[in-house]
Amino acid sequence: MKPQVLLLSAYDAESHRYWYQNLSYQLSEFDWHILTLKDRFFSWRLASNALNFKHHHHQLLSQNYDLLIATSMADLATIRGYYPHLANIPNILYFHENQFAYPDNPRQQGLLTMQLRSLMAADVADTVVFNSGYNLRSFMVGAEAFVNTMPDGIPDNLLSSIERKSSVLPVPILDDCVPSKSTVAHSELGVLTVIWNHRWEHDKAPETLLALMKLCQDQAIRFHVLGRVFKKIPKAMQSIINDHADQCLTLGYVDNRQDYLKILQTGDVVLSTAYHDFQGVSLLEAVACGCLPVAPDRLVYPDLYPADNLYTSTPGSPKVEAEAILVKLQDPSLLKHVQPIFGWRDMAEDYRQWINAWL
Repeated sequence: MKPQVLLLSAYDAESHRYWYQNLSYQLSEFDWHILTLKDRFFSWRLASNALNFKHHHHQLLSQNYDLLIATSMADLATIRGYYPHLANIPNILYFHENQFAYPDNPRQQGLLTMQLRSLMAADVADTVVFNSGYNLRSFMVGAEAFVNTMPDGIPDNLLSSIERKSSVLPVPILDDCVPSKSTVAHSELGVLTVIWNHRWEHDKAPETLLALMKLCQDQAIRFHVLGRVFKKIPKAMQSIINDHADQCLTLGYVDNRQDYLKILQTGDVVLSTAYHDFQGVSLLEAVACGCLPVAPDRLVYPDLYPADNLYTSTPGSPKVEAEAILVKLQDPSLLKHVQPIFGWRDMAEDYRQWINAWL
C-alpha cells in the first residue's frame, strides 16, 4: 500500500498549485490527498482557514494519513487542535512566502494575526521548509523583530528551535521550459522584446513598468505584459492598457501553457520590478526558455542572478528604477546568460528523499 500523504493548500494561488500538482505527479509512489481553499479574501482566509478546512473537508481530515504537508498559510496549530490524530504523524510546513516580508498594503487588515499564526505553525511543525534562502532569512529577521514587540514575551528557544529545523528546497520548474532552436533574437533584428510576467498587483510594482514604458516610447523596445489579472486592476496597469497598448506585443494573461512558453521562447529579456518575490518562478521559467534576466538588487534576486543583470533598488521611486532598467535594456550585450536551475529533472530525487525521511 502506498504511503498516504495529506497536503493542505490554505490559499490556493496559482504558484501553489504549480508546486503541488507537479509534486504529486512526479512522486506518484505516494498516495496524495490534496485539500485546498480558494485564493480569495486574503486576510479572512489566513485568519480563518482552519475553520474553513473543517467546514469544507471535515470527513477527509478525519481520516488517517502517514504524513501531513501544509503550506505556510495554513493555521497548522489550530488544525492540529481540531484533528489531534494529525498531530501524531509527521507535520511538514512549506513556506512559499512569509508574512514578515510583504510590502506595505494599506488595504490589508489583520497582519499581526497572520504573522502570529504563521509563527505558531512553524513552532508546532516537525520540520519547516522554505523555497529560498532569502525566504528563510527574511522570515527569521522578521520573526525576531515581531516577537520583540510582544508584551508578554515568548519561550527563550522559540526562534532558535524553528531555525534548527528549517531547510531550503526550491519549487522546481517544469522541464518543458527550454529555448526554442528556431528563435532569432529580436535584438538582432533591431527590436528588443521584454517580458513582464507577473500578477497584476501592487507588490509587483506595476508603477515601475508604467514609468519604463513612458521612457521607451521612442525606443525600439516592445513588451509582452503577461501574468494573472484580477477584478481590481491597479491604476498603473490600467494606464498601460489605455495609453501604451501599442508598445505591447501581448497584453494580458495567456492561459494556454504552450502559447505562454512560445512567448517566453521569443523574448530577449525577462523583467521583474517586484517588491515581493521569494523565489520568482516566472523569471526562472523565462530564463530557462532563453531570456536574459533583469531584476532589482533586492529580495531573492541577488541569490540567483549575476550583478550585471541587477539594477539598483530604489523602492518608492518608479521613475528612478525605470531609468536604471532602461540603462540595462539599451545595451543587452552586457547582460549575462544564466543557466537554467531548479528543474524537476534534477530535483525530483531531492523531494523524494525529503518525504521518505519522514515516513
